[in-house]
Amino acid sequence: MLDIFKYAVPLDDWIAYAVDLLVGNFRPQFQAVKMPIAWMLNGLNEFLLWMPPEIILLIFLLAGWKAAGWKIGVFSLIGMTFIGFTGLWDETMTTLAMVISAVFVDVLIGVPVGIVSSRSDRVESFVRPILDAMQTTPAFVYLVPVVMLFSIGTVAGVIATIIFSMPPIIRLTNLGIRQVHPELIEATYSFGATKRQVLWKVQVPLAMPTIMAGLNQTIMLSLSMVVIASLIGAGGLGVPVFEGLNSLQVGLAGIGGLGIVLMAMVLDRITQALGTGKKQE
Repeated sequence: MLDIFKYAVPLDDWIAYAVDLLVGNFRPQFQAVKMPIAWMLNGLNEFLLWMPPEIILLIFLLAGWKAAGWKIGVFSLIGMTFIGFTGLWDETMTTLAMVISAVFVDVLIGVPVGIVSSRSDRVESFVRPILDAMQTTPAFVYLVPVVMLFSIGTVAGVIATIIFSMPPIIRLTNLGIRQVHPELIEATYSFGATKRQVLWKVQVPLAMPTIMAGLNQTIMLSLSMVVIASLIGAGGLGVPVFEGLNSLQVGLAGIGGLGIVLMAMVLDRITQALGTGKKQE
């Protein structure tokens, strides 16, 4: 019987060769990409650690209250206060700095890519398989090339988080703009509006709930990835989870996981309310 799989394609060797080629020839360029992310992350982390916890708790209270009503404001205050009483406040601030940095870069890149994709079917057909690969590739797979290109540490963890969490903001920006009713666009053009005015004064505002849903999913993916990023030396709430796993300390892993869950719930409620404009009175 003929075994058609007797000879395997050495794809793993090709991938390793490609990564080695990038490391050997373009490492300075990758380090240059790393520098602004490192500046932003380190500055934000130092600022959050310097700021008194009472001020940060007040900011969460006011942000939740303003975005979603007093119930979410109080929930945000209680959730973040509880994390502080577990003894993981510094790790929580590091995780928050990582998430904010990753989401900022995702929005900075993802929204323009989504807008361009919505205005060109050719661009969308090119971007779609890349996003499919980014979303279906296991999170752990990102770690190896990131370490080789950017070394280990919190900044490398943020870069892995950026790549892992970017697809939703691109997809939902594209989807939201494409779902704007064509008659509204035609009516705007009939009043003499330019393409730029139609985009920023009609399409983007009407697509904002969908774009905010993409932002919400990007934040959730970022929080899930920062835990995995602790495997390559990233700080934050992933550290107690990783240490608890290594030493079978279920309590340490539990409080780390609970901190991530509470932060995710707080950020989820606030960003969902920002997207829908609904408050819980």
